[in-house]
Amino acid sequence: MGRFIIFLYGALSYVIFFITFLYAIGFVADAIVPKTIDNGPATAPVAAFIIDALLLALFAVQHSGMARRGFKRWLTKFLPQPAERSTYVLLSSAVLILLFWQWRPLPGVIWQVDAPAGRYALYALYALGWLIVLTGTFMINHFDLFGLRQVWLHARNIDYSDLPFRTTAFYRIVRHPLMLGFLIAFWATPSMSSGHLLFSIATTAYILLALQLEERDLVAAHGETYRDYRRRVPMLLPSPWRRSKRDGGFGSSGVPRI
Repeated sequence: MGRFIIFLYGALSYVIFFITFLYAIGFVADAIVPKTIDNGPATAPVAAFIIDALLLALFAVQHSGMARRGFKRWLTKFLPQPAERSTYVLLSSAVLILLFWQWRPLPGVIWQVDAPAGRYALYALYALGWLIVLTGTFMINHFDLFGLRQVWLHARNIDYSDLPFRTTAFYRIVRHPLMLGFLIAFWATPSMSSGHLLFSIATTAYILLALQLEERDLVAAHGETYRDYRRRVPMLLPSPWRRSKRDGGFGSSGVPRI
């Protein structure tokens, strides 16, 4: 029964994550969903800036802090090991839901693309960014990344094992394609408001800083194998001057979990 409850917990955490992920697409695009990055209660600009900055800081602290090895060791003193990843996913979703709920739009337009061709091109680029994020998770192991594999193996009384270190598709071009997809999605908009600009700058800064911690953890985990991978493959921007070998590997233990 304990194993079944942990599996249900992991499955519920995944469902909440996936709904949150879909809502995020509409939130950033300022479309479809009821509360978006540019649609919400009117608030004085200074107060709105402070609230939004605090929400972004909360997400950064939770998302990066819980991904560190030391925190994981501490957490699993109180929580079954198979549920650790699901808990991370659930709390990350909860902080995002709080951000969506309490976000305050900021007035002012930074840029506005009115030409239909330009708008369609930017919307297509926006969709491409999210597509890179989603498909990138399946190029490693989507279900391990979001905790389902862990609770499923535990429910079947099978010991968890790290996935093999391997490179596939996007991971032969850049080391962190998921983060590249997020950056594309956050900046590709035909209507950049002040609030959207704050969101994009803050998330970009967070990604760049947190990747430094992630790279350190990956080197500690994989040693020279990851150092060689890092020499061959750029972090975020594809480079025709740096060739990636077709063999080798990049697995779930090397997945960016910032």
